[in-house]
Amino acid sequence: MMTRTTHRTIHFNAPASLDGLDLPLAPGDYEVNEDEELIEGLSWLAYRRVATFITIPATPENGQVSCMFPVDAEALEEMLRRDGMGEGR
Repeated sequence: MMTRTTHRTIHFNAPASLDGLDLPLAPGDYEVNEDEELIEGLSWLAYRRVATFITIPATPENGQVSCMFPVDAEALEEMLRRDGMGEGR
């Protein structure tokens, strides 16, 4: 199965909470990776998203360790819509 990963930067203007994270995310920029797999058997190239991850930068609150967490892609997009920004700078 052929897979690809796309990278993007998102920005939160206000603190944000995601299911599965103990602490709210501080306002700022975050890296998001989305893994997609090729849908085989079509006469054109098409991919389906299979996983979305957000990288939390190292801070004193998380022990100075950068961490990557799986997130629900639709929940993340809804948070970005509510925050009013969307894609990074």
